[in-house]
Amino acid sequence: MGGTSDCSLSSTGPSDDPEPDPAADVRILFVGNSLTYANDLPAMVKALADSAGISGVQTAQVAKPDYALEDHWNDGQARRVIEAGGWHWVVMQQGPSAVLANRANLRQWVGTFSTLIRAKGGEPALYQIWPQLVNFSDFDASAESYRLAALDVSGLLLAAGNAWRAAWARNAATPLYASDGLHPSLQGSYLAALTIFGGIFHRSVIGLPRGLRLPGGSFQLTAEQALLLQQAADEINAPLIHP
Repeated sequence: MGGTSDCSLSSTGPSDDPEPDPAADVRILFVGNSLTYANDLPAMVKALADSAGISGVQTAQVAKPDYALEDHWNDGQARRVIEAGGWHWVVMQQGPSAVLANRANLRQWVGTFSTLIRAKGGEPALYQIWPQLVNFSDFDASAESYRLAALDVSGLLLAAGNAWRAAWARNAATPLYASDGLHPSLQGSYLAALTIFGGIFHRSVIGLPRGLRLPGGSFQLTAEQALLLQQAADEINAPLIHP
């Protein structure tokens, strides 16, 4: 079920504090690690919104290598950016959090961040990821950790990891992992972006562009690849698309 990416977009988390654009109608802040900034996932979400005719969407990120939410809280930057206000959504992510101690850590810091997010007028969301390929058997436990963390705070669960599995159910050879067996390939990030966009905006993603132009470069999938990933995202987001 793994596979290498045919290409990738280089990107890193920003060093400066992102600021909400007062002209934007929907402002989404991502707080996470390299699974957020790989292939510039936030920019993918904005590009999908633009392509769907939803203008006025801003995405920004505070994402640093190997960070958990506890690290972000202690580091202070993400907390400072949220405290400044103006973000409608804060999408949080850390590692797979499959083992019980890490699950407890995820739930604790999602709760801590969510209190601050709501105090500043925003809504918390969880970007559910995937385990390393070598720990593939952790998929269920990781998904449950993110589900529980979202449930704890009545937050929005953006189940990208589950969408990966829905894609593999359609074609087990779909290359969603990059060659390191941890980070997403372009297809993996595209599927995560579809899941996040569709979940936040409660929309089907069928028919959205199979290629996107991003600050770090552009990419193009085949029509067959894109449709499979779009169908997988819609399957997982069905309760949000048709509540």
